[in-house]
Amino acid sequence: MRIEICGHSLPGRTCAGQDEVAVGVQRGREVVDVHPADADRVVWAFDVTEVPDRTGATDVRGPFVHGRPGARFLYLAWDGAGAGGTRAMFRRAKLMLDPAVLAEASGATLVADLNLTMADGTPLCAAVRPPAVAWSVRAD
Repeated sequence: MRIEICGHSLPGRTCAGQDEVAVGVQRGREVVDVHPADADRVVWAFDVTEVPDRTGATDVRGPFVHGRPGARFLYLAWDGAGAGGTRAMFRRAKLMLDPAVLAEASGATLVADLNLTMADGTPLCAAVRPPAVAWSVRAD
């Protein structure tokens, strides 16, 4: 299975008390494919391994996948330079993977479309579920 995360409406390079704000996807403990937070649109794409869970339902694994079976998620991590000028992660968004959506996407591409700015103008954070993320499946 392939996963594509398509983000739009980014908060800008200066927000939430941070400068030079950027966002990337978390692979293991490392944040990769980092984009400036003033981009018009950002896209991350990567493959995950499909495996059956104990009940035979579709589950996924891989370096980008976090959480336990039945509660898998993907992290988007925000970093910036604070008052001291040191870069550090200051916020994460946890894109929750619904098991039913994973089953529907088996053998295809699962696409997430989401606004990366919260209502208060700060970077998207916390657990993100529909309707804040729109999941769709694209046959390849």
